[in-house]
Amino acid sequence: MARAALILGEKAMAAKGDKILSPHLQVYRWGPHMLVSILHRATGDGLAIVGSLLFLCWLGAAAGGEASYAKFIGYIWGTAGEPMHWYNWLGRALLVGLSWAFFQHAASGLRHLLLDTGAGYELKANRFWSLIVASVPALLTAALWLYIFYRGV
Repeated sequence: MARAALILGEKAMAAKGDKILSPHLQVYRWGPHMLVSILHRATGDGLAIVGSLLFLCWLGAAAGGEASYAKFIGYIWGTAGEPMHWYNWLGRALLVGLSWAFFQHAASGLRHLLLDTGAGYELKANRFWSLIVASVPALLTAALWLYIFYRGV
């Protein structure tokens, strides 16, 4: 009902010569391409901000010497032979999140590269590749961390 009213309102405005400045959110239906677009922006920001901060901490620890670096690794990953602390779990969760953000941003970037060639704009193809881009990074992240934990790194 509301959508029909908006469409009628748009036709009435078009007949008068007025332009709609911005379509209302009720005109659009939520789709996977919107999720992928939002995740692309969020993961890009997350990688830039959180990844840069973690890199600077790592670089500072490496510049501080062997003891400083070992303390940093102990906080983020844990020390061999010692029990896990809450901050070790937080550090591992941070690393898992950053790796997921990397895979998500990379997959979305590849999708955008494909779209830049003019392919994939058909509705079914766009929906299919959006669903792939939304799900594959989780599988890649799980595979990476299963490999890391299985190897015992």
